[in-house]
Amino acid sequence: MFISIHHDNCAHEHVALRSMFEARKRIFVDRLGWDLPILAGRFEIDHFDDPHATYLIVTDGDGDHRASARLLPTTRPALLDGLFPHLVAGSVPQGPAIFEITRFCVSRGASAAVRRKARDKLLLGLVDYALANGIETYTGVAELAWFRQVQRFGWDCSALGEPCLDGGRTLTALQIEIAADTRARLAAAGIGATTIGQADRTSAPVAA
Repeated sequence: MFISIHHDNCAHEHVALRSMFEARKRIFVDRLGWDLPILAGRFEIDHFDDPHATYLIVTDGDGDHRASARLLPTTRPALLDGLFPHLVAGSVPQGPAIFEITRFCVSRGASAAVRRKARDKLLLGLVDYALANGIETYTGVAELAWFRQVQRFGWDCSALGEPCLDGGRTLTALQIEIAADTRARLAAAGIGATTIGQADRTSAPVAA
């Protein structure tokens, strides 16, 4: 199941949200060791998880998290301009048609095939959500290896600056242009296919 959640329907989707925040804690804090705020010892929630954030969540039949991403409007302070402006050559892209992808994650507690399917559903959901809501560009911050994988998904993805060592990780700021043919380009690159390649056996955050 794919759902989008924003402040108007948060109360109706609390099960999916709680499962997502728990998954974020397991992935970003327990697995990757990021120094992030934890609520009640279970949920990774920061100050960007406010009424302006939108969540795209893929769940299983019981409503448990499989994959998710948080979208932040760039008309307000976000991660790229607040924490990583040094990754951008020039001005940080901002505007009503530009949203930042953050906390992209895929849960580990499933088979490679299930994770691949959830990831692909989330990628296609990002495109559909953009087209339905007037979003022309996504930005984000990725570790270099993951950025190179994101480029191979078939959409128009490019770096906003040179890779930079930051906190022991090599990070790259990126932008993804969304157009009417983006979904078809993803499909042509195999997004939504059932074949599991070596690159699909791991999950990584697309953005901080």
